[in-house]
Amino acid sequence: MELVRNGTRDGLSLTFEDKGPGISDVEWALKDGYSTGGGLGLGLGGSKRLVSEFEIASKVGEGTRVTVVRWK
Repeated sequence: MELVRNGTRDGLSLTFEDKGPGISDVEWALKDGYSTGGGLGLGLGGSKRLVSEFEIASKVGEGTRVTVVRWK
C-alpha cells in the first residue's frame, strides 16, 4: 500500500501478489463470469471497474501481481 501523488492529485496504490499457479489467459479471466473457484466470477473485472488504473501481470507456474491505483 502506498500513498501516491500526480501533480495535484492524491491517490492510493495497492499491490497484490501471489506465488500461485498463475493465469494462462488474463483477458478471459477479466471477463465477468470467469471463475476457477466456483464463485460469481466478478473479482478481477469488478476490481478493474472500481479503480482509476489497473495493471495485471501473470505467469503460469509462477504467480500473479495486480497493481491498482485509485485517484481522489
